[in-house]
Amino acid sequence: MTASAASGSAAPTQVRVRSQVPPATDRFDHVLRSEWTKFWSVRSTLYTFVALVIVTIGISALLCLAVAVNWTDIKPADRAQIDPVSQSLSGIFLGQMAIIALGALAISSEYSTGGIRTTLTAVPQRLRVLGAKALVLTVTAFGAGLVTMFASFWLGQRVLATADAHPPIDVSIGDPNVLRAVIGGALYVAACGLLGFALGALLRHTAGAITVAIGIVFVLPIVANFLPGTWGDNVGKVLNAGGAISNTRHVSGQFDPWTGYAVFSLWWVVLLTLAAILMLRRDA
Repeated sequence: MTASAASGSAAPTQVRVRSQVPPATDRFDHVLRSEWTKFWSVRSTLYTFVALVIVTIGISALLCLAVAVNWTDIKPADRAQIDPVSQSLSGIFLGQMAIIALGALAISSEYSTGGIRTTLTAVPQRLRVLGAKALVLTVTAFGAGLVTMFASFWLGQRVLATADAHPPIDVSIGDPNVLRAVIGGALYVAACGLLGFALGALLRHTAGAITVAIGIVFVLPIVANFLPGTWGDNVGKVLNAGGAISNTRHVSGQFDPWTGYAVFSLWWVVLLTLAAILMLRRDA
């Protein structure tokens, strides 16, 4: 047999073509990018942030206007209790419901549509999904809170400056504790969002999570007022802990600002930890 015949009988060389499809990955940064896209792909996200801004700024301005217009009729003892910073941020106690609802929707909506099964198929590490969703919500809620709090503070102080008060009751951002209170208001917004998120992850039902959140932040503080003796005072102090972060003056019956914020944050931390444990054990 000749050399040419031997070479002609050899098997042809196979050339491997590199796939243009990127390999699947569930790295945290990729999961985070996916959750960011999903978060902003629904209209409810933008609508909720708009509601947060409008309700908080609007209610705060109206409450500041009520103080400015009726200043001469307010008793001196009551005037001394008015915190101009907290007054200009007071609308957050109604606006917080918008961010709580958004927090609940950020995860419970996927359970209601069944989309969570697709998410967990792509990313089997469930805690990675939960962490990415929580981080996206925290960053966006805090950013929206900063915009809302600074705008609310600025407008509120302009309104309070119209009061017939001597000396004037309005303050500037550079005054003691003012910047901390305004940024603290944004932190409170983020914590409210995480409270809704934790309840949404725990209950996996949007309406149920929002209902429980309303009970925690609105109904229970009212009920605490009817408890006898120091029970009512102590329970009310815990239930109203979050609002202390936006105070520049000590309020009787409330925690100090950072202590109150820590107590309020403990609520969502405990709930989210419980939700994470159940997420690992329950079916999607």
